[in-house]
Amino acid sequence: MKEICRTALLALLFLCQAGAARGEHALPAWLQPVEIHGYAETRVGWRPEKGPEETGWSPVEARFQGDLSAMYDGFELKLKGDIWADGVTDKVEDDLREAWVFTRVGEYTDLTVGRQVLTWGTGDLVFLNDLFPKDWQAFFIGRDGDYLKAPSDAAKVSLFTPLAGVDLVYTPRFDPDRYTDGTYILPGNSGPTDTPDRWFRDDEIALRIHRTVKNYEIAAYGYKGFWKQPSGTTPQGTALFPALEVYGASARGQLGQGIANLEVAWYRSLDDLSGTDPLVNNSERRYLIGYARDLAHELTVSLQYYVEELLDHGAYARDPEATRDHRRQVITCSLEQLLFNQNLSLGFSGYWSPTDEDAYLRPLIVYKASDRVQLTAGANVFTGRHNTTFFGQFEDNTNIYASIRCAY
Repeated sequence: MKEICRTALLALLFLCQAGAARGEHALPAWLQPVEIHGYAETRVGWRPEKGPEETGWSPVEARFQGDLSAMYDGFELKLKGDIWADGVTDKVEDDLREAWVFTRVGEYTDLTVGRQVLTWGTGDLVFLNDLFPKDWQAFFIGRDGDYLKAPSDAAKVSLFTPLAGVDLVYTPRFDPDRYTDGTYILPGNSGPTDTPDRWFRDDEIALRIHRTVKNYEIAAYGYKGFWKQPSGTTPQGTALFPALEVYGASARGQLGQGIANLEVAWYRSLDDLSGTDPLVNNSERRYLIGYARDLAHELTVSLQYYVEELLDHGAYARDPEATRDHRRQVITCSLEQLLFNQNLSLGFSGYWSPTDEDAYLRPLIVYKASDRVQLTAGANVFTGRHNTTFFGQFEDNTNIYASIRCAY
């Protein structure tokens, strides 16, 4: 039923766009408030080195996205979806990214229900208290950065009070990350997985309470659900998503000539609170501190220092197959230079872990040839001393890619 509904919504979206292309008079009266946008894109990537079971070309895509939005008295609608021919899977793929309705309930409450892309937290491509699903496959193969944040099928309530703002998100069925499952990278990484998928039983709840104090944005967070990627196994080797609670806080505001941010999170692995089960992830504490500022005209730089502290590491280290350090440290750097009236963007983001001795580099060039045509070239470069570390395991998946996008 879910697949039928998704296909029907995508069909409606693209039929509406076809009608809009023939002129506004082709639309029925109830569609007159509708705004329709989208793009067609071709994206091709090449791997200089590849694993024995991997293709040398990835991604290879011809993609079409449709984006429909409408405002009526008392509510808003959004429908966005992608259809693409995928040269890696040799299939026509589709993804309904947004399908939601928004309304205001009373004077102080907003309600959004449906498929929506959600995010919060202060990190720049580093997520501590943001437990909404991420698409790491899209990120690592070089799709547009917007695709890193995957959609959630959820209801979001936002309450505004003089004391603080409150955001509550309820997901009736667990939405995991789109992790590296062997489809595009690490083909040997696939295996049996037991994903929680019972409606209203395997659910998720995320909470944020936030306010501004003397120009600083402060927030507290809570989450109850599951690890977003497989973080445990059965004795038979089936990957599991153990139960998880997360509590955290953040602050963000001006410091000197730039913007500083601080964020912490405590991950409670509910299926192994003592840290003695070698088949389930231990609890963790995570820390992030960052700073961003303009160095020159149209040149922005940001630096971050991120730490994952594995709790009960002594119990974990007794396992002869243990590979994780007590504390994993990562330093990130991001730069963007805008040129030619902001039509050319030269970007770079990098992750380097001195403890894992690995790194991930993302150079990116984006050129707006016109209001409708955009050219992109970039790379995903992985390196590491060991193939068991987070970035080191992807070393054979380094790629160079380019795309051309025509918007309407």
